[in-house]
Amino acid sequence: MSTRGKRHLSAAIALAVTAWMAGCAQAPRTQLPDVPMASAFKEARGPWIEAGASTAAIAFDGWWQGYGDPELDALQQRLIENSPDLASALARYQQAKAATDSLRAAQSPTLNTSLNAQRDRQSERRPLRVLGPTSPDWYNSATLGLDLSYEVDLWGRVSRQVEAGVASERAAAADLAAARLALQAQLADSLLQLRGLDRDNALLADAEEAYARAFDLISRRHEAGIASGLDQARAQGQLESARSQRRQSQAQRAVLEHAIAALVGANASSFRIEPAPALQLATPVVPPGLPSTLLERRPDIAAARQRVVAATATLGVARTAFFPSVVLSAQGGFQSSDLGRFIEAPNLFWAIGPTLAMNLLDGGRRKAEEARAGAALDESAQRYRGAVLAAFQQVEDQLVLLDRYGEALEAEKKSVDAAERSLALATNRYRAGAAAYLEVVTSQTAGLQARRSAVDLETRQRRATVALVKALGGGWNAETELKVSAAR
Repeated sequence: MSTRGKRHLSAAIALAVTAWMAGCAQAPRTQLPDVPMASAFKEARGPWIEAGASTAAIAFDGWWQGYGDPELDALQQRLIENSPDLASALARYQQAKAATDSLRAAQSPTLNTSLNAQRDRQSERRPLRVLGPTSPDWYNSATLGLDLSYEVDLWGRVSRQVEAGVASERAAAADLAAARLALQAQLADSLLQLRGLDRDNALLADAEEAYARAFDLISRRHEAGIASGLDQARAQGQLESARSQRRQSQAQRAVLEHAIAALVGANASSFRIEPAPALQLATPVVPPGLPSTLLERRPDIAAARQRVVAATATLGVARTAFFPSVVLSAQGGFQSSDLGRFIEAPNLFWAIGPTLAMNLLDGGRRKAEEARAGAALDESAQRYRGAVLAAFQQVEDQLVLLDRYGEALEAEKKSVDAAERSLALATNRYRAGAAAYLEVVTSQTAGLQARRSAVDLETRQRRATVALVKALGGGWNAETELKVSAAR
């Protein structure tokens, strides 16, 4: 065989080996675990839910405006501007973005330069003198060089690192959206609780005032010998109980006000929300949509999905460690011992050529790294599966709470009406001397409890709508993933 034929054969063999190795280094495909899917939400029923309706009505910004509280809208704006938790989530996203940019830089050549100028002294007894046996002991040395290098991404190691970085960046963006939604929902939930306590405190204030008048009346009747001391003691006990309950309600409100201050980045010592017991809040209808679309509407699920993509790419990077790396490099510059004639053609030096490097023996390190990356992929896949199952559970939970709280509220309103009739009858009987004051106390206590229970049920139902909005993703979708960070 001629020399030319041998060269052609060697080139063909090298090309075949390269193609075979490239085929072995193919990237693994991202596979998400199967999750059982229902055709509709089981608990989507009742007048408070539009079963099967589209979620287009839930805007990413402003869903809380459906409750009709201007204070909530202003606080949500302060939350976006000042929340330390949201700011830290944004910083985490920016870190992920910077890490991705750093990985992308590996796809481009690197160019370094160095300048070295020094004064050297040789040893007089050195066997091999640098500048020759007759060279001086003292001399100058200067070097100006450029170093260009580029890794040829034959097996996809660099591109997969970038793929993993991009997926991690998208997961961080989804985490930012999830943090923003969670904080918005927490703020809305806290303020709805506070408004419920405003109404509760107003009920207790009215009751305390009415019980004080009743106690004063019973005391005068007791002094006149008409009412017994037992009636007076019962009236006083009822008054003090109302006072105690009101103070407890005020304490709960103060704690909620402090929590809201921390959420919006305000000092609790100077933060105040004015009571609004007469404010008529609405209970908005939240369309849950279909279960099949839930996976695209929740940022935490999107984050889990992107982490599966990142883990898959990382596994591909681990597998490329079994193949050689090829680096193209070039060096050049000027080197001289005469600083006065440094930049001259005779002082020019250069070197160019590829470098092929491969690890032949590592004691099983690469195998262990591949196994670790595979286990990390399995973990991320199961976390994604858990996030999906938890999402379905949370939606069903809030749907059933909305339905049952609504039915309970209707029953409680009837209980309030019955308690008011009972109180009127008991009062008339007591004034006519046909009943003891115990009947009046019992009817008053039952009436107050029924009214407070109705207020509490209304608040819990509204809070369930907030939790449902959060469970549905707050109108978030994959297209708005990166717009979340751009808005900050």
